[in-house]
Amino acid sequence: MAKFPRLRIFGESVMSSTTSRQISLKHPDRFFIDGEWVKASTDRKFVVLDSATEEESLRVAEASSADMQAAIAAARRAFDTGPWPRMSPAERGEYLRRIADAWERRADALGHSWMVESGVIGGMAAAAAPGAAAVFRWHADLGTSYAWEEPRTTRSGNAALLVKEPVGVVAAIVPWNAPTSLLTHKAAPALIAGCTLVVKASPEAPSALYLFAEICEEVGLPAGVVNVLTADREVSEELVRHPDIDKVSFTGSTAAGRRIASICGERIARCTLELGGKSPAVVLDDYDIGKAAAEIARYAPMATGQVCASLTRIIVDEKRHDDLVDALAAEFGRIRIGDPFDPATQMGPLAIERQRDRVEDYVQRGQADGARLVAGGKRPAHLNRGYFIEPTLFANVDNSSAVAQDEIFGPVVCVIPASDEEHAIAMANDTIYGLNSSVFTGDSNRYYQVARRLRAGTVGHNGFKLDFSIGFGGFKQSGIGREGGLAGVAPYLESKTMIFDRPA
Repeated sequence: MAKFPRLRIFGESVMSSTTSRQISLKHPDRFFIDGEWVKASTDRKFVVLDSATEEESLRVAEASSADMQAAIAAARRAFDTGPWPRMSPAERGEYLRRIADAWERRADALGHSWMVESGVIGGMAAAAAPGAAAVFRWHADLGTSYAWEEPRTTRSGNAALLVKEPVGVVAAIVPWNAPTSLLTHKAAPALIAGCTLVVKASPEAPSALYLFAEICEEVGLPAGVVNVLTADREVSEELVRHPDIDKVSFTGSTAAGRRIASICGERIARCTLELGGKSPAVVLDDYDIGKAAAEIARYAPMATGQVCASLTRIIVDEKRHDDLVDALAAEFGRIRIGDPFDPATQMGPLAIERQRDRVEDYVQRGQADGARLVAGGKRPAHLNRGYFIEPTLFANVDNSSAVAQDEIFGPVVCVIPASDEEHAIAMANDTIYGLNSSVFTGDSNRYYQVARRLRAGTVGHNGFKLDFSIGFGGFKQSGIGREGGLAGVAPYLESKTMIFDRPA
Protein backbone atom coordinates (compact mmCIF):
# COMPACT_ATOMS: atom_id res chain seq x y z
CA MET A 1 0.00 0.00 0.00
CA ALA A 2 1.01 3.60 -0.51
CA LYS A 3 2.56 5.26 2.51
CA PHE A 4 1.44 8.49 4.12
CA PRO A 5 4.10 11.23 3.87
CA ARG A 6 5.67 12.82 6.91
CA LEU A 7 4.41 16.32 7.63
CA ARG A 8 6.86 19.13 6.92
CA ILE A 9 6.47 22.04 9.30
CA PHE A 10 9.17 24.35 8.03
CA GLY A 11 10.63 24.61 4.54
CA GLU A 12 10.61 26.60 1.36
CA SER A 13 7.47 28.45 0.42
CA VAL A 14 5.42 27.00 -2.42
CA MET A 15 5.67 30.34 -4.21
CA SER A 16 7.32 33.72 -3.86
CA SER A 17 5.95 36.59 -1.81
CA THR A 18 5.33 38.54 -5.05
CA THR A 19 2.69 36.05 -6.20
CA SER A 20 -0.87 37.38 -6.44
CA ARG A 21 -2.79 36.86 -3.20
CA GLN A 22 -6.06 36.25 -5.03
CA ILE A 23 -7.45 32.70 -5.10
CA SER A 24 -8.48 31.42 -8.52
CA LEU A 25 -11.28 28.86 -8.86
CA LYS A 26 -13.19 27.86 -11.99
CA HIS A 27 -16.68 28.29 -10.56
CA PRO A 28 -16.68 30.16 -7.23
CA ASP A 29 -20.19 31.48 -7.92
CA ARG A 30 -21.68 27.99 -8.29
CA PHE A 31 -22.09 24.67 -6.49
CA PHE A 32 -21.09 21.22 -7.69
CA ILE A 33 -24.34 19.24 -7.56
CA ASP A 34 -25.27 16.07 -9.44
CA GLY A 35 -22.12 16.19 -11.55
CA GLU A 36 -22.62 19.77 -12.76
CA TRP A 37 -21.76 23.30 -11.71
CA VAL A 38 -25.14 24.80 -10.93
CA LYS A 39 -26.09 28.41 -10.21
CA ALA A 40 -26.91 29.30 -6.63
CA SER A 41 -30.55 29.97 -5.86
CA THR A 42 -29.68 33.41 -4.44
CA ASP A 43 -27.05 36.08 -5.08
CA ARG A 44 -25.61 35.89 -1.54
CA LYS A 45 -21.86 35.45 -1.29
CA PHE A 46 -19.29 34.67 1.36
CA VAL A 47 -16.24 36.96 1.32
CA VAL A 48 -12.96 35.14 2.00
CA LEU A 49 -10.20 37.31 3.47
CA ASP A 50 -6.43 36.92 3.27
CA SER A 51 -5.44 36.15 6.85
CA ALA A 52 -2.14 38.06 6.54
CA THR A 53 -3.45 41.21 4.86
CA GLU A 54 -7.17 41.29 5.81
CA GLU A 55 -7.93 41.97 2.14
CA GLU A 56 -10.52 40.17 0.04
CA SER A 57 -9.10 37.19 -1.84
CA LEU A 58 -12.23 35.39 -3.02
CA ARG A 59 -16.03 35.38 -3.06
CA VAL A 60 -17.99 32.14 -3.15
CA ALA A 61 -21.69 31.41 -3.40
CA GLU A 62 -23.63 30.98 -0.16
CA ALA A 63 -25.94 27.97 -0.15
CA SER A 64 -29.58 28.42 0.73
CA SER A 65 -31.97 25.74 1.96
CA ALA A 66 -32.99 25.05 -1.65
CA ASP A 67 -29.38 24.47 -2.69
CA MET A 68 -28.78 22.12 0.24
CA GLN A 69 -31.92 20.15 -0.54
CA ALA A 70 -30.80 19.77 -4.16
CA ALA A 71 -27.39 18.46 -3.10
CA ILE A 72 -28.92 15.95 -0.67
CA ALA A 73 -31.38 14.73 -3.30
CA ALA A 74 -28.57 14.24 -5.83
CA ALA A 75 -26.50 12.21 -3.37
CA ARG A 76 -29.55 10.12 -2.43
CA ARG A 77 -30.33 9.31 -6.07
CA ALA A 78 -26.72 8.46 -6.77
CA PHE A 79 -26.70 6.00 -3.88
CA ASP A 80 -30.13 4.45 -4.43
CA THR A 81 -30.08 4.10 -8.23
CA GLY A 82 -26.63 5.11 -9.49
CA PRO A 83 -23.69 2.89 -10.42
CA TRP A 84 -21.28 3.88 -7.64
CA PRO A 85 -22.41 1.58 -4.79
CA ARG A 86 -22.86 -1.27 -7.27
CA MET A 87 -19.31 -1.07 -8.63
CA SER A 88 -16.75 -3.44 -7.21
CA PRO A 89 -14.39 -1.87 -4.65
CA ALA A 90 -11.56 -2.42 -7.12
CA GLU A 91 -13.42 -0.37 -9.75
CA ARG A 92 -13.98 2.42 -7.25
CA GLY A 93 -10.30 2.24 -6.38
CA GLU A 94 -9.38 3.18 -9.94
CA TYR A 95 -11.31 6.43 -9.58
CA LEU A 96 -9.52 7.13 -6.32
CA ARG A 97 -6.16 6.74 -8.09
CA ARG A 98 -7.24 9.28 -10.70
CA ILE A 99 -8.27 11.65 -7.90
CA ALA A 100 -4.83 11.20 -6.32
CA ASP A 101 -3.10 12.13 -9.57
CA ALA A 102 -5.33 15.17 -9.96
CA TRP A 103 -4.49 16.41 -6.44
CA GLU A 104 -0.81 16.40 -7.36
CA ARG A 105 -1.49 18.43 -10.49
CA ARG A 106 -3.13 21.09 -8.29
CA ALA A 107 -0.34 21.27 -5.71
CA ASP A 108 0.46 24.95 -6.26
CA ALA A 109 -3.17 26.09 -6.25
CA LEU A 110 -3.92 24.06 -3.15
CA GLY A 111 -0.89 25.29 -1.23
CA HIS A 112 -1.55 28.89 -2.26
CA SER A 113 -5.16 28.86 -1.09
CA TRP A 114 -4.30 27.27 2.27
CA MET A 115 -1.64 29.90 2.94
CA VAL A 116 -4.02 32.74 2.09
CA GLU A 117 -7.10 31.41 3.88
CA SER A 118 -5.59 29.85 7.00
CA GLY A 119 -2.16 31.47 7.35
CA VAL A 120 -0.06 28.30 7.23
CA ILE A 121 3.52 28.67 6.06
CA GLY A 122 5.00 27.34 2.84
CA GLY A 123 6.59 24.13 4.10
CA MET A 124 3.32 22.95 5.55
CA ALA A 125 1.24 24.10 2.58
CA ALA A 126 3.54 22.27 0.17
CA ALA A 127 2.65 18.98 1.86
CA ALA A 128 -1.11 19.33 1.32
CA ALA A 129 -1.41 17.89 -2.20
CA PRO A 130 1.12 15.03 -1.78
CA GLY A 131 -0.57 14.16 1.50
CA ALA A 132 -4.03 14.07 -0.05
CA ALA A 133 -2.76 12.00 -2.97
CA ALA A 134 -1.14 9.47 -0.65
CA VAL A 135 -4.33 9.05 1.37
CA PHE A 136 -6.43 8.46 -1.76
CA ARG A 137 -3.92 5.92 -3.10
CA TRP A 138 -3.85 4.10 0.24
CA HIS A 139 -7.61 3.78 0.21
CA ALA A 140 -7.58 2.81 -3.48
CA ASP A 141 -5.41 -0.17 -2.56
CA LEU A 142 -8.12 -1.33 -0.17
CA GLY A 143 -10.26 -2.02 -3.23
CA THR A 144 -8.34 -5.27 -3.69
CA SER A 145 -6.82 -5.91 -0.26
CA TYR A 146 -9.68 -5.29 2.19
CA ALA A 147 -11.90 -8.17 3.35
CA TRP A 148 -15.15 -6.97 1.76
CA GLU A 149 -16.58 -10.51 2.02
CA GLU A 150 -15.49 -13.12 4.56
CA PRO A 151 -16.69 -16.75 4.53
CA ARG A 152 -18.03 -17.93 7.88
CA THR A 153 -19.76 -20.99 9.31
CA THR A 154 -22.77 -20.81 11.62
CA ARG A 155 -22.97 -22.78 14.85
CA SER A 156 -25.36 -25.17 13.11
CA GLY A 157 -22.89 -25.73 10.27
CA ASN A 158 -24.45 -23.57 7.55
CA ALA A 159 -22.33 -21.63 5.11
CA ALA A 160 -22.37 -17.90 5.75
CA LEU A 161 -20.80 -14.67 4.56
CA LEU A 162 -19.93 -11.58 6.52
CA VAL A 163 -20.09 -8.75 3.96
CA LYS A 164 -19.29 -5.06 4.28
CA GLU A 165 -21.60 -2.62 2.51
CA PRO A 166 -21.61 1.20 2.31
CA VAL A 167 -23.41 3.03 5.10
CA GLY A 168 -25.21 5.23 2.57
CA VAL A 169 -25.30 8.98 2.00
CA VAL A 170 -22.65 10.84 4.01
CA ALA A 171 -22.62 14.47 5.12
CA ALA A 172 -18.96 15.53 5.36
CA ILE A 173 -18.58 18.80 7.27
CA VAL A 174 -15.08 20.27 6.99
CA PRO A 175 -13.61 23.14 9.07
CA TRP A 176 -11.31 25.98 8.06
CA ASN A 177 -7.99 25.13 9.72
CA ALA A 178 -6.81 22.13 7.63
CA PRO A 179 -9.51 21.59 5.00
CA THR A 180 -7.59 19.37 2.57
CA SER A 181 -6.44 16.81 5.11
CA LEU A 182 -9.74 16.72 6.95
CA LEU A 183 -11.74 16.43 3.72
CA THR A 184 -9.45 13.67 2.48
CA HIS A 185 -9.84 11.52 5.58
CA LYS A 186 -13.61 11.68 5.14
CA ALA A 187 -13.97 11.44 1.37
CA ALA A 188 -11.42 8.70 0.61
CA PRO A 189 -12.83 6.05 2.99
CA ALA A 190 -16.42 7.00 2.14
CA LEU A 191 -15.77 6.67 -1.59
CA ILE A 192 -13.93 3.35 -1.47
CA ALA A 193 -16.75 2.01 0.72
CA GLY A 194 -19.30 2.96 -1.97
CA CYS A 195 -20.96 5.91 -0.20
CA THR A 196 -22.10 9.12 -1.82
CA LEU A 197 -21.37 12.50 -0.25
CA VAL A 198 -22.61 15.99 0.41
CA VAL A 199 -19.50 17.97 1.32
CA LYS A 200 -20.04 21.21 3.23
CA ALA A 201 -17.22 23.73 3.03
CA SER A 202 -16.38 26.34 5.65
CA PRO A 203 -17.19 29.93 4.57
CA GLU A 204 -13.74 31.00 5.81
CA ALA A 205 -11.75 28.44 3.77
CA PRO A 206 -13.75 26.87 0.94
CA SER A 207 -11.08 26.66 -1.77
CA ALA A 208 -9.75 23.14 -1.16
CA LEU A 209 -13.25 21.71 -1.39
CA TYR A 210 -13.95 23.59 -4.62
CA LEU A 211 -10.71 22.18 -6.02
CA PHE A 212 -11.90 18.72 -4.97
CA ALA A 213 -15.14 19.29 -6.87
CA GLU A 214 -13.12 20.27 -9.95
CA ILE A 215 -11.18 17.03 -9.56
CA CYS A 216 -14.36 14.94 -9.28
CA GLU A 217 -15.60 16.48 -12.52
CA GLU A 218 -12.23 15.97 -14.21
CA VAL A 219 -11.95 12.25 -13.37
CA GLY A 220 -15.53 11.53 -14.45
CA LEU A 221 -16.93 10.52 -11.10
CA PRO A 222 -20.58 9.47 -11.67
CA ALA A 223 -23.14 12.24 -11.19
CA GLY A 224 -24.23 12.84 -7.61
CA VAL A 225 -21.49 10.80 -5.95
CA VAL A 226 -19.82 13.96 -4.62
CA ASN A 227 -21.69 17.24 -4.15
CA VAL A 228 -19.94 20.35 -2.80
CA LEU A 229 -21.34 23.60 -1.43
CA THR A 230 -20.57 26.29 1.14
CA ALA A 231 -23.11 27.07 3.83
CA ASP A 232 -23.60 28.81 7.16
CA ARG A 233 -24.62 27.07 10.39
CA GLU A 234 -28.37 27.28 9.87
CA VAL A 235 -28.30 25.63 6.44
CA SER A 236 -25.66 23.18 7.63
CA GLU A 237 -28.00 22.02 10.37
CA GLU A 238 -30.54 21.12 7.68
CA LEU A 239 -27.90 18.77 6.28
CA VAL A 240 -27.42 17.10 9.67
CA ARG A 241 -31.17 16.78 10.29
CA HIS A 242 -32.19 15.47 6.88
CA PRO A 243 -33.60 11.91 6.92
CA ASP A 244 -31.84 11.10 3.62
CA ILE A 245 -28.45 11.56 5.28
CA ASP A 246 -27.37 8.21 6.71
CA LYS A 247 -24.15 9.35 8.35
CA VAL A 248 -22.55 12.62 9.45
CA SER A 249 -18.77 13.01 9.56
CA PHE A 250 -17.86 16.23 11.33
CA THR A 251 -14.62 17.88 12.38
CA GLY A 252 -14.81 20.98 14.54
CA SER A 253 -15.40 22.24 18.04
CA THR A 254 -16.70 20.09 20.85
CA ALA A 255 -19.58 22.53 21.34
CA ALA A 256 -20.74 22.04 17.73
CA GLY A 257 -20.10 18.30 18.04
CA ARG A 258 -22.47 18.06 21.00
CA ARG A 259 -25.18 19.71 18.91
CA ILE A 260 -24.61 17.38 15.95
CA ALA A 261 -24.55 14.28 18.16
CA SER A 262 -27.86 15.25 19.76
CA ILE A 263 -29.49 15.75 16.36
CA CYS A 264 -28.14 12.46 15.02
CA GLY A 265 -29.34 10.75 18.20
CA GLU A 266 -32.92 11.86 17.54
CA ARG A 267 -33.04 9.76 14.38
CA ILE A 268 -30.29 7.19 15.14
CA ALA A 269 -28.11 8.51 12.34
CA ARG A 270 -24.50 7.34 12.34
CA CYS A 271 -21.91 9.95 13.16
CA THR A 272 -18.15 10.32 13.41
CA LEU A 273 -17.00 13.32 15.41
CA GLU A 274 -13.41 14.60 15.48
CA LEU A 275 -13.57 17.34 18.07
CA GLY A 276 -11.43 19.51 20.30
CA GLY A 277 -8.40 18.87 22.42
CA LYS A 278 -6.33 20.30 25.24
CA SER A 279 -3.41 17.94 24.98
CA PRO A 280 -0.88 17.44 27.78
CA ALA A 281 2.84 16.82 27.54
CA VAL A 282 4.20 15.21 30.71
CA VAL A 283 7.91 15.95 31.12
CA LEU A 284 9.36 13.36 33.52
CA ASP A 285 12.29 14.03 35.82
CA ASP A 286 14.88 12.10 33.76
CA TYR A 287 14.43 14.08 30.54
CA ASP A 288 16.66 16.94 29.45
CA ILE A 289 14.88 20.26 29.85
CA GLY A 290 16.55 21.87 26.83
CA LYS A 291 15.60 19.01 24.52
CA ALA A 292 12.02 19.04 25.77
CA ALA A 293 11.73 22.81 25.25
CA ALA A 294 13.15 22.62 21.73
CA GLU A 295 10.73 19.88 20.71
CA ILE A 296 7.68 21.59 22.21
CA ALA A 297 8.62 24.91 20.61
CA ARG A 298 9.22 23.23 17.26
CA TYR A 299 5.52 22.33 16.94
CA ALA A 300 3.92 25.20 18.86
CA PRO A 301 3.89 27.44 15.71
CA MET A 302 2.31 24.72 13.52
CA ALA A 303 -0.69 26.35 11.79
CA THR A 304 -0.33 29.10 14.43
CA GLY A 305 -1.61 26.68 17.07
CA GLN A 306 -4.85 26.07 15.17
CA VAL A 307 -4.42 22.33 15.54
CA CYS A 308 -6.77 20.33 17.76
CA ALA A 309 -3.96 17.97 18.76
CA SER A 310 -1.41 20.64 19.75
CA LEU A 311 0.51 20.03 22.98
CA THR A 312 -0.65 23.06 24.95
CA ARG A 313 -0.50 21.83 28.58
CA ILE A 314 3.09 21.17 29.66
CA ILE A 315 3.19 19.38 33.01
CA VAL A 316 6.53 19.21 34.79
CA ASP A 317 7.87 18.61 38.29
CA GLU A 318 7.64 21.82 40.30
CA LYS A 319 11.38 21.65 41.04
CA ARG A 320 12.11 21.94 37.30
CA HIS A 321 9.23 24.24 36.39
CA ASP A 322 11.24 27.47 36.21
CA ASP A 323 14.05 25.89 34.19
CA LEU A 324 11.57 24.61 31.61
CA VAL A 325 9.81 27.97 31.45
CA ASP A 326 13.11 29.76 30.84
CA ALA A 327 14.09 27.29 28.11
CA LEU A 328 10.70 27.56 26.40
CA ALA A 329 10.78 31.37 26.56
CA ALA A 330 14.16 31.38 24.84
CA GLU A 331 12.86 29.04 22.12
CA PHE A 332 9.68 31.06 21.60
CA GLY A 333 11.76 34.22 21.26
CA ARG A 334 13.51 32.73 18.22
CA ILE A 335 10.31 31.93 16.28
CA ARG A 336 10.08 34.15 13.20
CA ILE A 337 6.56 35.54 12.68
CA GLY A 338 5.46 37.02 9.39
CA ASP A 339 3.93 36.64 5.96
CA PRO A 340 3.27 32.96 5.16
CA PHE A 341 4.67 33.56 1.67
CA ASP A 342 8.05 34.62 3.05
CA PRO A 343 10.34 31.53 3.15
CA ALA A 344 11.93 32.82 6.38
CA THR A 345 8.61 32.78 8.25
CA GLN A 346 8.10 30.07 10.88
CA MET A 347 4.64 31.15 12.04
CA GLY A 348 1.99 33.02 10.12
CA PRO A 349 -1.26 34.65 11.25
CA LEU A 350 -4.35 33.12 12.75
CA ALA A 351 -6.93 32.36 10.09
CA ILE A 352 -9.71 34.75 11.00
CA GLU A 353 -10.36 37.86 13.07
CA ARG A 354 -12.65 36.20 15.61
CA GLN A 355 -9.97 33.64 16.33
CA ARG A 356 -7.42 36.34 17.12
CA ASP A 357 -10.00 38.03 19.34
CA ARG A 358 -10.55 34.71 21.12
CA VAL A 359 -6.84 34.20 21.76
CA GLU A 360 -6.40 37.76 23.06
CA ASP A 361 -9.35 37.26 25.39
CA TYR A 362 -7.80 34.10 26.83
CA VAL A 363 -4.49 35.89 27.36
CA GLN A 364 -6.32 38.43 29.52
CA ARG A 365 -8.21 35.68 31.37
CA GLY A 366 -5.02 33.78 32.07
CA GLN A 367 -3.43 36.81 33.67
CA ALA A 368 -6.59 37.57 35.66
CA ASP A 369 -6.56 34.00 36.99
CA GLY A 370 -3.01 34.40 38.30
CA ALA A 371 -0.89 32.76 35.60
CA ARG A 372 2.38 34.51 34.77
CA LEU A 373 2.63 35.74 31.18
CA VAL A 374 6.23 34.98 30.23
CA ALA A 375 6.23 35.56 26.47
CA GLY A 376 3.96 36.84 23.71
CA GLY A 377 0.28 37.53 24.12
CA LYS A 378 0.06 40.46 21.70
CA ARG A 379 0.39 41.47 18.07
CA PRO A 380 4.02 41.56 16.84
CA ALA A 381 5.23 45.15 16.71
CA HIS A 382 6.36 44.93 13.07
CA LEU A 383 2.99 43.68 11.74
CA ASN A 384 0.22 46.27 11.70
CA ARG A 385 -2.32 44.23 9.73
CA GLY A 386 -3.30 40.60 9.47
CA TYR A 387 -4.51 38.30 12.25
CA PHE A 388 -1.11 37.92 13.88
CA ILE A 389 -0.30 37.16 17.49
CA GLU A 390 2.98 36.24 19.13
CA PRO A 391 3.58 32.71 20.42
CA THR A 392 2.42 32.94 24.01
CA LEU A 393 3.77 31.24 27.12
CA PHE A 394 2.17 31.11 30.56
CA ALA A 395 3.94 29.84 33.72
CA ASN A 396 2.65 28.68 37.10
CA VAL A 397 -0.69 27.82 35.58
CA ASP A 398 -3.43 26.36 37.77
CA ASN A 399 -4.68 23.21 36.05
CA SER A 400 -8.28 24.15 36.85
CA SER A 401 -8.06 27.58 35.20
CA ALA A 402 -9.63 28.48 31.86
CA VAL A 403 -6.34 28.69 29.97
CA ALA A 404 -5.47 25.17 31.16
CA GLN A 405 -8.87 23.62 30.48
CA ASP A 406 -10.38 25.36 27.44
CA GLU A 407 -9.31 24.75 23.86
CA ILE A 408 -7.98 28.16 22.82
CA PHE A 409 -6.96 27.14 19.28
CA GLY A 410 -3.99 29.42 19.05
CA PRO A 411 -0.25 29.45 19.91
CA VAL A 412 -0.78 29.52 23.68
CA VAL A 413 1.24 27.11 25.84
CA CYS A 414 0.73 26.66 29.59
CA VAL A 415 3.36 25.24 31.93
CA ILE A 416 1.78 23.53 34.94
CA PRO A 417 3.81 22.46 38.00
CA ALA A 418 3.25 19.00 39.50
CA SER A 419 4.30 17.73 42.93
CA ASP A 420 5.32 14.28 41.62
CA GLU A 421 4.70 11.81 38.79
CA GLU A 422 1.35 10.63 40.14
CA HIS A 423 0.17 14.21 40.38
CA ALA A 424 1.35 14.88 36.82
CA ILE A 425 -0.63 11.93 35.44
CA ALA A 426 -3.72 12.93 37.39
CA MET A 427 -3.57 16.49 36.05
CA ALA A 428 -2.95 15.28 32.51
CA ASN A 429 -6.20 13.29 32.71
CA ASP A 430 -8.12 16.06 34.49
CA THR A 431 -9.80 17.46 31.37
CA ILE A 432 -12.94 16.84 29.33
CA TYR A 433 -10.68 16.16 26.35
CA GLY A 434 -8.56 13.17 25.39
CA LEU A 435 -7.21 13.68 21.88
CA ASN A 436 -3.41 13.76 21.95
CA SER A 437 -0.63 13.69 24.54
CA SER A 438 3.07 13.05 25.01
CA VAL A 439 5.45 11.67 27.61
CA PHE A 440 9.02 12.96 27.70
CA THR A 441 11.42 10.41 29.18
CA GLY A 442 14.61 8.66 28.13
CA ASP A 443 13.25 5.33 29.39
CA SER A 444 11.01 3.50 26.90
CA ASN A 445 9.57 1.25 29.60
CA ARG A 446 8.71 4.26 31.71
CA TYR A 447 7.11 5.90 28.68
CA TYR A 448 4.98 2.78 28.15
CA GLN A 449 3.82 2.65 31.75
CA VAL A 450 2.82 6.32 31.87
CA ALA A 451 1.34 6.33 28.35
CA ARG A 452 -0.98 3.45 29.20
CA ARG A 453 -2.42 5.55 32.02
CA LEU A 454 -3.11 8.64 29.91
CA ARG A 455 -6.67 8.90 28.60
CA ALA A 456 -5.91 10.04 25.07
CA GLY A 457 -6.23 8.68 21.56
CA THR A 458 -2.53 9.18 20.82
CA VAL A 459 0.45 9.28 23.16
CA GLY A 460 3.74 10.37 21.58
CA HIS A 461 7.14 9.55 23.05
CA ASN A 462 9.28 12.67 23.47
CA GLY A 463 7.27 14.89 21.20
CA PHE A 464 4.25 15.68 19.05
CA LYS A 465 3.59 12.49 17.10
CA LEU A 466 0.53 11.61 15.01
CA ASP A 467 -0.03 8.97 12.33
CA PHE A 468 -3.32 8.95 10.45
CA SER A 469 -2.32 5.75 8.65
CA ILE A 470 -2.81 3.99 12.00
CA GLY A 471 -5.77 6.06 13.15
CA PHE A 472 -6.59 9.38 14.77
CA GLY A 473 -9.29 10.32 17.25
CA GLY A 474 -9.95 10.94 20.88
CA PHE A 475 -11.29 9.75 24.19
CA LYS A 476 -14.01 11.55 26.15
CA GLN A 477 -15.31 14.77 24.58
CA SER A 478 -12.61 14.80 21.91
CA GLY A 479 -14.89 12.81 19.68
CA ILE A 480 -16.48 9.57 18.55
CA GLY A 481 -14.75 7.18 16.18
CA ARG A 482 -11.44 7.36 14.35
CA GLU A 483 -10.18 8.82 11.09
CA GLY A 484 -7.35 7.33 9.05
CA GLY A 485 -6.18 3.75 8.67
CA LEU A 486 -8.51 0.76 8.72
CA ALA A 487 -10.22 2.16 11.82
CA GLY A 488 -11.26 5.14 9.68
CA VAL A 489 -12.88 2.95 7.01
CA ALA A 490 -15.17 1.03 9.37
CA PRO A 491 -17.54 3.96 10.12
CA TYR A 492 -18.49 4.12 6.43
CA LEU A 493 -19.49 0.46 6.31
CA GLU A 494 -22.35 -1.65 7.61
CA SER A 495 -21.81 -5.33 8.36
CA LYS A 496 -24.32 -7.77 6.91
CA THR A 497 -24.54 -11.46 7.82
CA MET A 498 -25.72 -13.74 4.99
CA ILE A 499 -26.64 -17.30 5.97
CA PHE A 500 -27.07 -19.91 3.24
CA ASP A 501 -29.45 -22.84 3.32
CA ARG A 502 -26.63 -25.28 2.75
CA PRO A 503 -23.81 -26.75 4.78
CA ALA A 504 -20.43 -25.05 4.85
